[in-house]
Amino acid sequence: LGDIGKHFPVPDAQYKGIDSRKLLRHVVCLVNQHGYVVGNIDATILAQRPKLAGYIETMRMNIAEDCGVDVGFVNIKATTEEGLGFTGEGLGIAAHSVCTISQK
Repeated sequence: LGDIGKHFPVPDAQYKGIDSRKLLRHVVCLVNQHGYVVGNIDATILAQRPKLAGYIETMRMNIAEDCGVDVGFVNIKATTEEGLGFTGEGLGIAAHSVCTISQK
């Protein structure tokens, strides 16, 4: 279905500051419209700060709700990268995620 920039182009002002959960729900709708359902989700957040441990369960529940899956199918972990790179220096946050989808 194309990459994220195809669906939410950076220059498009309507996406500036938009709630990422709204974008996620839109992507899930696209996936469903094409005959697929979300399966497992595994995400890693790379951030020196803020410390995310206290937010992980809420993030899992929100993502599960938005994707229409049981919270047991969502795994989120965070790492600081021990001062390495732009995330470790506190200059930004990065995330990596893998999601399985299957045909309905």
